[in-house]
Amino acid sequence: MSSTASRDAPIGIFDSGLGGLTVAHAVMRHLPGESLVYFGDTARVPYGPKSPETVRRYSQEIAAFLLEQGVKAIVVACNTATAHALPLLAETLPVPVLGVVGPGARAAVRATRTGHIGVIGTAGTIRSQAYVRAIHAEAPHMIVTATACPLLVPLVEEGWTNHEVTHLVAREYLDPFLKDEIDTLVLGCTHYPLLKPLIGEIIGRRVRLIDSAEETALDTGRLLADRDIATTAAIGSYRFIASDDPQQFLKLGQRFFGDAIEHVEVRTFG
Repeated sequence: MSSTASRDAPIGIFDSGLGGLTVAHAVMRHLPGESLVYFGDTARVPYGPKSPETVRRYSQEIAAFLLEQGVKAIVVACNTATAHALPLLAETLPVPVLGVVGPGARAAVRATRTGHIGVIGTAGTIRSQAYVRAIHAEAPHMIVTATACPLLVPLVEEGWTNHEVTHLVAREYLDPFLKDEIDTLVLGCTHYPLLKPLIGEIIGRRVRLIDSAEETALDTGRLLADRDIATTAAIGSYRFIASDDPQQFLKLGQRFFGDAIEHVEVRTFG
């Protein structure tokens, strides 16, 4: 895969909805020459409460669609899909595949001073124990406290990132961490960085918030370089695709992303 055409092929990024835009944004910043095709499965968000089998099926459908768009690599920008589907995708797809759990876990291990790490995520991600395993693979002695926060994704998708209701819900979820002596909190869902100011206000300044988006973007750059498929272009092009309600995606996406999102295509699945 070292021809000019394949180097200039886009990177595919997918998420259950809008949250993966945090990863896409980081990739754009760190790898400005790379083109992206972003798919948000807004018709079927949230993935967190769904069974591992369903999440794997959705992930395979989206990956097949991204391959049809000619992508040279796929970033699974959804923690639940990473937890349930990454091994299967990595094994079966003809392009390299990257998830967000490993990069987030590594960043948390580097950041902690006390060795006590908190993780918040969807029910599916927390149930899978993916972060606990990934953190312990890096540093077996770490103490990890993980909590599911199932209501946060729908609130972000609604655009309620600074709403009183969201504050009350987040406070309820984060309350155990205020009693626990964690010094690092992994935002184990790519929707959660959109709530960073609110989470930071509740959890306090002494706790470092880990957003896997930055780390995933850096890993993507390393992967492309290792495979000799990094582009030589100066500026990439971007496509954004949703499986439902492109106007809501456009409105919320522009609030976060600015004019980089001018148009959202629609691709539905049966």
